[in-house]
Amino acid sequence: MRISQLEGKRVALWGWGREGRAAFGVLQQRLPSLPLTLFCPETEAAAAREETGAALTVRSAVTGEALAAFDVVIKSPGISPYGEAALHAGAQGTQFIGGTSLWFAEQAAADGIVHDTVCVTGTKGKSTTTALLAHLLRASGARTGLIGNIGLPLLEVLAPQPAPQYWAVELSSYQTGEVARSGAHPQVAIVLNLFPEHLDWHGSEARYIEDKLQLVTGAAPRIAVLNAADPHLAGLSLPRSEIIWFNQPLGWHMRGDVVHRGEQPVFDTSHTPLPGRHNRGNLCAVLAAIEALGLDAVALAPRVQDFRPLPNRLQTIGTREGITYVNDSISTTPHASLAALECFAGHRIALLVGGHDRGLDWHDFVAHMAHDVPPVEIVTMGANGPRIHALLQPLADAGRFGLHAAADLPEAMQLAQAALGGQGGVVLLSPGAPSYGVYRDYVARGRHFAELAGFDPDAITAIPGIGIA
Repeated sequence: MRISQLEGKRVALWGWGREGRAAFGVLQQRLPSLPLTLFCPETEAAAAREETGAALTVRSAVTGEALAAFDVVIKSPGISPYGEAALHAGAQGTQFIGGTSLWFAEQAAADGIVHDTVCVTGTKGKSTTTALLAHLLRASGARTGLIGNIGLPLLEVLAPQPAPQYWAVELSSYQTGEVARSGAHPQVAIVLNLFPEHLDWHGSEARYIEDKLQLVTGAAPRIAVLNAADPHLAGLSLPRSEIIWFNQPLGWHMRGDVVHRGEQPVFDTSHTPLPGRHNRGNLCAVLAAIEALGLDAVALAPRVQDFRPLPNRLQTIGTREGITYVNDSISTTPHASLAALECFAGHRIALLVGGHDRGLDWHDFVAHMAHDVPPVEIVTMGANGPRIHALLQPLADAGRFGLHAAADLPEAMQLAQAALGGQGGVVLLSPGAPSYGVYRDYVARGRHFAELAGFDPDAITAIPGIGIA
């Protein structure tokens, strides 16, 4: 649906975060006479009224009947379409869309393709991969937009002048279906990996995977760049798209630390600034996508050396009194915590895990701790901390590692520092769980971690390269 098609319809916004504000701004600019209603929590209502004046009717009570009074509801990504109120209104004909859908519909050319656009999704590594893609595209001399879930809503860059030559767009599982519903087709779409995530939003692991894959199964990109090593992707058939596989011997893949293009060794990644082997492996996806755009990926590969890692993603924020502090606050799944541990194999580690409990299965994490070299200490915290602690207790009793329980991050930090016993090591915040209920988001959690470690939080939070450059 294009923005012009909203004219004459009963339209509401649902959510007043940055995405909701971006949608409001665009509608005010394009359709200034369109009446708008905003549904948001009472905690946001006063700010919304103050910022918009009489241009918006603000309501804090969200019910299915209230939503059903509108033809179209533009919802923020964090609001699930599978909730009772949305399902009730949808059954009565209300259409739910997001800013992602509007942006793609506006950008599509006459053939339906959003040309020179590369979309990136995956359970882990998508932000770093998208930023790395933008970095290498810019290294080619191309003006490039780095936008999306990485921190810049798409509707904030709806029609920039001059327009970039390329768009690098990060999409969460909340947004991938929006691309399919827009009717537009990205030129290139990358899917890195799939692990259980956001089950409270999607309702089940099967639906999470289905929704995530909508970027390639529903949106039908011209080219899909897929991870041949991921079991959910390896058998995928996409009759409407050309598939380029990475992480397989005929395409871009890693052999040890060296990136190869087929049999051709291209670049040794062992001294790159990319955090973690999984991110170095995702460089293969980036190079495959760049090549799909018609650029010389082999020549651009060494420019990864100039890449600045993103905050909150295996971010080394500094060393004090022999302890190195690593902020991986964006880690919201047990698999992400395992990937973080792999990066520091051979070091003394105090690992901080736990946060909002959305029912993810931690048994794979526990099995890893039973059979692989564990960290020196594990500190559990947050709402799901007791559940993780109980699963790990038998291994701790057997002497595999030290295990400690904390109520919150400040206590967890104290326990981690004490557990390392003045002998140095790494305090690794890789919680494997969201920050909901305690922090506004993972960024706020990472900032608090930096403060507790004695570092300036403002110095660690800027995302390099975001926007158009």
